[in-house]
Amino acid sequence: MPPPTVVDPWFASRRFGIVIDAGSSGSRLQIYSWKDARTVRLEQGADALRSLPQVGKGTENGEEWSVKVEPGLSTFGDDPDGIGPYLVPLLEHARTHIPPSLQPDTPLFLLATAGMRLLAPEKQAEVLQTTCHFLKFHSNFKIDEPSAAGPCGSSVRIITGEEEGLYGWVAVNYLMDGFKGSDDTPLTYGFLDMGGASTQIAFEPSREEQERAQNLIDVRLRRLDGHDINHKVFVTTWLGYGTNQARERYVGQLINEYEASRTLSTGAEEHIDDPCLPKDLMLTNTPVQPDAASPHAKTPHKFVGTGSWEQCLERTLPLLNKDTPCPDSHCLFNGVYVPPIDFNASHFIGVSEYWYSSEQSFGLGGPYDFVEYERAAAEFCAKDWTDILKGHEETRQKGHLGGDGEVEEGGVVVDTGKWGLDVEIRRLQMQCFKAAWIVNVLHEGIGMPRIVDPEGNSTTSGEKVAAQAQTKGLGRPSFQSMDSVGDIAISWTLGKMVLEASREVPAATAQARPIVDPLDDIPDISTSPVQPIRPPFIDFDAFEDKISHHLPHSLTRHSLGFSPIAFAFYLLICAFCAATLYRMRHRIRGTVRRFVNKRDRTYLSEGFMMEEGLSLTGGAPASSPSRLSKFISPLTRLSSSLGLRASRPSPISVSREPSLRSGQYSPARVSPLRSFSFPPQPKGQNGLTVQDEPNGTATSYVPSSPRLPDGSFMSNGSVSSLQSRSRNSSHINLSSLAPRQTVSRTLTGMYHGQSASYRDEE
Repeated sequence: MPPPTVVDPWFASRRFGIVIDAGSSGSRLQIYSWKDARTVRLEQGADALRSLPQVGKGTENGEEWSVKVEPGLSTFGDDPDGIGPYLVPLLEHARTHIPPSLQPDTPLFLLATAGMRLLAPEKQAEVLQTTCHFLKFHSNFKIDEPSAAGPCGSSVRIITGEEEGLYGWVAVNYLMDGFKGSDDTPLTYGFLDMGGASTQIAFEPSREEQERAQNLIDVRLRRLDGHDINHKVFVTTWLGYGTNQARERYVGQLINEYEASRTLSTGAEEHIDDPCLPKDLMLTNTPVQPDAASPHAKTPHKFVGTGSWEQCLERTLPLLNKDTPCPDSHCLFNGVYVPPIDFNASHFIGVSEYWYSSEQSFGLGGPYDFVEYERAAAEFCAKDWTDILKGHEETRQKGHLGGDGEVEEGGVVVDTGKWGLDVEIRRLQMQCFKAAWIVNVLHEGIGMPRIVDPEGNSTTSGEKVAAQAQTKGLGRPSFQSMDSVGDIAISWTLGKMVLEASREVPAATAQARPIVDPLDDIPDISTSPVQPIRPPFIDFDAFEDKISHHLPHSLTRHSLGFSPIAFAFYLLICAFCAATLYRMRHRIRGTVRRFVNKRDRTYLSEGFMMEEGLSLTGGAPASSPSRLSKFISPLTRLSSSLGLRASRPSPISVSREPSLRSGQYSPARVSPLRSFSFPPQPKGQNGLTVQDEPNGTATSYVPSSPRLPDGSFMSNGSVSSLQSRSRNSSHINLSSLAPRQTVSRTLTGMYHGQSASYRDEE
């Protein structure tokens, strides 16, 4: 399918953005689009400009805006070469739906979540590097340059659970018009997300609480009129408090209680009654995180469901660890600080497990009614398991199951589940427990009241919020579970694109700061409660953990306070650099000397030029002596072997004066450092070289009696005068005087002749 063209009216003034959600079970590419802010300013009125850019599905045919490939990107941790073919279908889908002329301005983000967090840091870095390289060199989309965030900046990286919560908070309030409230009375919605291993909360405290709250993160967006809107959001994550991980802790708790109360005289195999399983359901469970203090914790045990909703609520309540000491003034559960929440004014939206556990089995997704929800959960738990299976066969094809299936151990995600063919059976088995866990988290953990006074929110602002929710088919309760609003799914990827579209809106003033991701807006990220994931180039701690059992305890990083592996590595690098510099010391010393003496060479060059009467500004630039030395060195060695006094080659070359007329000679003084040149000349009488005159006559030059062309003696009789010559005339060439011995004798006679002339003058 060829890509579309901008000739289509639908593409007029349209901007695009791409997000690849690299999850544990697969990677989903989603295309978003919005109208250019400048065009909207011209086409719409002032009221429309007080809103954010309208971000929606990025294809004219809404069904083609998203595509998914399997498995997850994290499966290529041991095979990075397979990442390229894995990403090809995603890039081809994007290229076929975005015009080529718009692709260079279309930002592309690949943001990895649960699965990539499981990999070792060195594998994370390798996967991100390979992914970045492929996306950058096999597509024309806009990708960030390398930075501290990663090899492709913020375009390819791993995001934390808190970042998912922030993006989800933006997406929920964007879809629910939560950003249209006034600055004095913000009407933003809170965001709740629960997965298999963790649960998150993100909300904006009241104005009064913002003055006392801690660890708030600034979220800045830009409206179409160019003005910014600012919100201070609190976000936190409870690791180990997702549904799957809570179930594992619950199983371990039941096994420990059973082993402590079992009598030693009982020899028959028994089972454990589980009130959180449907009636008569039998399962064999072994806790993923066994208690080391209990020898029976690693032994598989049989669980038989009793289907008691009240007992299930009671047995799961201690898993919240509400008795954990609170280091701050206000905590919800497990000692985690959360600012106080005013549920009369704050409305929360729950996604993921909040939606699945409400809608998949009970059909109660949407506005949350505590009484109705508990009644449906109690009826489900009390059903016989065989009856539940019969009903399941009738509705097998209905609904969509989700969740990441994360398993967390010691604050670290150690496993992720994959939805298989029997996932619906597994969900039905755990439905009673998950429903009880959600109720306890909402009411006992977060503190949401079970009964809310209908008149408690009867304010003008509250009525507006209720009217907005009513137009979207939603009620007015303080909490509601949702999966989508209209035809747009609630996803953190949407929140990311809202930020990106807001970033492209021109600011109303030149002093406005650019819109960035919330974590990039923190002045000092080291003190932030949300720490971004930055895989190191070399993870010394991970390497040391592999060999720690071979090291003495005194040499581990826990006893030394630093990593000895890292210290040894950097020490080896320093030793290598020192050895390399020592081997190259002579080259380095020569280079330094040449650099230092460069000024002296320039000074000597200027001195020779002044001595010869040449202009310091009009001369040609000095040539490199190293290049001339290739040709001068052989001549120097030759003259030395013939017994001549070697002349030192001049390190400079100077410009000559303009040529004189033919027949005229200008005896210029030659630098003592200049080498001789002897071009061939015709031989005259007695083996001497003769000078041809323009009229065809020849004049002999006798070494003992140097003459000028007019026949007169030279003024000083010096042999150096023989070196002065016209630019247009031939000059003496001793190299053409046949054998080397002849040259030597001739030159010797020249020197004797020079001595004789001195004696005559005396």
